[in-house]
Amino acid sequence: MAGRKRRKNRFQFLTKKFPVRMQRKLVLLFIAVILAFLVLVGRITYINVTKGSKYTKLVLNQKIYDSKTIPYKRGDILDRNGTKIATSERVYNVILDVVVMTDKEEYIDPTIKVLNKCFGISEKTVREIVEEKPNSRYIVLKKGIDYETAQKYNEIKNDTENYPNVKGIWLEDDYNRTYPYNTLASDVIGFTYSGNIGAIGIESAYNDVMTGTDGREYGYLDEDDTVEQNVKAAKNGNNVVTTIDITLQSIVEKYIQQFNEEHAGEEGSGVTGSKNTAVMIMNPNTGEILAEASYPNFDLNKPRDLSSIYSEEKWNAIDEKDQLNILSSIWRNFCVSDAFEPGSTMKPFTVAAGLETGTLTGEESYYCGGYLHVGDNDIGCHLRSGHGMESTMDAIANSCNVALMEMAEKIGIDNFIRYQHIFGFGEYTGIDLPAEASTASLLYTTDTMTPVDLATNAFGQNFNVTMTQLAAGFSSLINGGYYYEPHVVKQIQDENGNVIETKNPVLLRKTVSTETSELVKTYLQAVMQYGTGKRAQVEGYDIGAKTGTAQKLPRKDQKYLLSYIGYAPQENPEVVIYVVIDEANVDAQDNSSLVLELAKNIMSEAFPYLGITTIEETGESQTQQSGQSFEDTEYSDYDQDYTDDYSNEDGSYVDENYKPDLDSWATSSNID
Repeated sequence: MAGRKRRKNRFQFLTKKFPVRMQRKLVLLFIAVILAFLVLVGRITYINVTKGSKYTKLVLNQKIYDSKTIPYKRGDILDRNGTKIATSERVYNVILDVVVMTDKEEYIDPTIKVLNKCFGISEKTVREIVEEKPNSRYIVLKKGIDYETAQKYNEIKNDTENYPNVKGIWLEDDYNRTYPYNTLASDVIGFTYSGNIGAIGIESAYNDVMTGTDGREYGYLDEDDTVEQNVKAAKNGNNVVTTIDITLQSIVEKYIQQFNEEHAGEEGSGVTGSKNTAVMIMNPNTGEILAEASYPNFDLNKPRDLSSIYSEEKWNAIDEKDQLNILSSIWRNFCVSDAFEPGSTMKPFTVAAGLETGTLTGEESYYCGGYLHVGDNDIGCHLRSGHGMESTMDAIANSCNVALMEMAEKIGIDNFIRYQHIFGFGEYTGIDLPAEASTASLLYTTDTMTPVDLATNAFGQNFNVTMTQLAAGFSSLINGGYYYEPHVVKQIQDENGNVIETKNPVLLRKTVSTETSELVKTYLQAVMQYGTGKRAQVEGYDIGAKTGTAQKLPRKDQKYLLSYIGYAPQENPEVVIYVVIDEANVDAQDNSSLVLELAKNIMSEAFPYLGITTIEETGESQTQQSGQSFEDTEYSDYDQDYTDDYSNEDGSYVDENYKPDLDSWATSSNID
């Protein structure tokens, strides 16, 4: 072993460079570093366990620079001339971040004071929120703050010298739906709830069209503390251009209001001038509805406020369930959702059915002795003394029940029912509004109709229609036989006004021949010249029309629905007007002068505004129809001598499952 070489120590340089004393010092230093590290780890662990949530939030607040929703703007609703009748205005919601406000004690009082000063939010409200929801990051304190108020707060927010401790308040962008014309066309336009959901009317039917998509704005600090922002823009909803003419609508509602104020009960009693008063004005050649109104109406900006009808005391005395029923009734569009017996406005349809089936020629004569024996019943004419001998024209002009019953007997049950459906009764019209009434069950069938039912149906009793049905069907009677789908929207535009879709007239079917249409029009012209509509004549215009006085169920109650449907001019009609007064608040509800006066008032102002062709403008003399007038004769109820078994009372027949077909945007077809 003596010759074995000793291995060299590789770390010998260390022992040479660092003596034992220095090594001991290095060991002590290393131990001190390890201990300090252990203390630091322990401290971090302690902080994370006891205050980790707080510091995490602070870090995130610093890291996330900004994150907020960018609300979309709901599309506007415009009249046919581009006037806004529903729009969304920019507003702001006051948001409180409780965690930030309470992060330091010195933040709380200054923030509460600013909330009260700028937004009128009480100290009590804020402190209750802090106590109940101390960890909340998003509390909506107030909605719908206008621009001026928002600017007032932003000045305070940016004034860090005078308001350094105002923390946790921020303003969220939003939109508020407003209706510049308040009550105008209320049940046609509709309103929204829960922000952007349409409740009734166009707001409901075209909700998806006007609904957009929210955007998002978010930002953060990158590793270099540079602000990085990302914005996903909101997609605004599309605008809906209606067929409604806001000026014409104002004319209609002015006279409806005037009538109801004249015949209203005691102020605040809830008793209006009628149960319902409604008017439709329509272009018979396109199906466009130019004006549609019903009363009582309501303020679209405050749909639950009925203070114009009920006093506070009267309203509070009404049971909550009954209050909801009243609101539902007022919000319901009478022209679309309510069905009623049409009365004598049905008579032109009966004549047209006879002419089309060849069972009538128009040359017949009838004798009215005041009643007609049908089955085991004597069904009276409303003129008990009788009209005597009369032509088909006289029967329409003087609204003779007896003549119409004789016509219906010739037409027969099968043909009569078939033409009821051809004219659209018992069918959906397809109008682009929600809650159209379902009336199929309100008509007789060939299996259920008796000769007595046929007789009473001939003059508009014992079956129900809606105003929209009758207006659309009547338009086809006087426009040459073309039945157009009624509609209240003509265009869809994007937010910049570019047209996306156009609703051209949709021709659904041919109801009668041109010859039948022309003949029926001569009868309707006679109504205005010497018949029941004479008192509604507007000087300078050649008008055709039909009046109606329907006795309501139960018959013994002596309640009536008055109506007038007319058109102008006689040749190539340009407009149809339909007026209904349901249960006028007067002693004698069957007084037809009420509806004639209202119709005349509206036509006298509406026709010049619309530029309806006058007699003078045609350059031709007006055709004068002649016949015996019974205008000032006393009238009686038609069912005085028998009791009918019809039981479908007037009112709402809304089909909750029915949805209007909004995809029928098509060019009109040609039907021979």
